[in-house]
Amino acid sequence: MTDEDEVMQLVHGRVKWFDPSKGFGFIVSDTTDVDILLHGNVLRNFGQGSVADGAGITVRVQRTQRGVQAVEVVRIEPPEGVVFPLTDEAGQLMGTDILSLPLEPARVKWFDKGKGFGFANVFGRRADVFIHAEVLRVSGFADLTAGEAVALRNVDGKRGRMAVQVVSWETAARDD
Repeated sequence: MTDEDEVMQLVHGRVKWFDPSKGFGFIVSDTTDVDILLHGNVLRNFGQGSVADGAGITVRVQRTQRGVQAVEVVRIEPPEGVVFPLTDEAGQLMGTDILSLPLEPARVKWFDKGKGFGFANVFGRRADVFIHAEVLRVSGFADLTAGEAVALRNVDGKRGRMAVQVVSWETAARDD
């Protein structure tokens, strides 16, 4: 075991806040006496450019002269107590039903946080998939960028295909 392995520990907490434009945020945990710095590069190494406030997060941390910092994201969970905001045609789906849907590889076409929605293209399909900001938030994301690779669980609605869960591409590949 190296000295570096000895100082790293696995910590579970909640995202206090994360600002993609600043490139960092903080995690709070019952197991540390101070907030944990979450740098944007560490989050991007996990495969996400943002994370929702309140999302559950498991990270490997290291104490440095500047404080406690996350060095690796292990897992991100949606914020607690949220309900997936589905329309009438998908409203009957429970969490287990959503998880039974296949993950489809997609690339974000565009997403406008101010408008509260965006679209993605699923590989091998012509029709765009609608992504609502609330679905994004309860999936553990704060924002998406054009061109970002993701995996989506989708349903067919009255107005076309819509995402009911968004997963980072790296997470989908790891869990495969």
